[in-house]
Amino acid sequence: MTKYTLDAENKRIGRVATLAAVYLMGKNLAVYTKNKIPDITVEIKNTSKALVDDNKKAQKTYSRYSGYPGGLKQPTMEQVIAKKGYSEIFKNAVSGMLPKNKLRQKMMNNLILSE
Repeated sequence: MTKYTLDAENKRIGRVATLAAVYLMGKNLAVYTKNKIPDITVEIKNTSKALVDDNKKAQKTYSRYSGYPGGLKQPTMEQVIAKKGYSEIFKNAVSGMLPKNKLRQKMMNNLILSE
């Protein structure tokens, strides 16, 4: 079991998320295979100290749809941070960078986030 620790303090969300996604997929290893999950955990520390512009907090939205008429919700980044914290922002960012298949959730289970 290999463990990588990333410090998000004074870094942009996307820069940290790309590193985490590469580690979770195992692309940094010589024995990389795209249909297997490596035995790796990635921990991201100090998520609340990451650099985020005020404009981005106000303008970026996260969409989700319940499937019902009128069920589209689009909270801003500020609202998501207020309700669920910075960890949710990092989780969304890393999840979006992983492959969209059955392995995605198993890879996400190896991601540990701490404020």
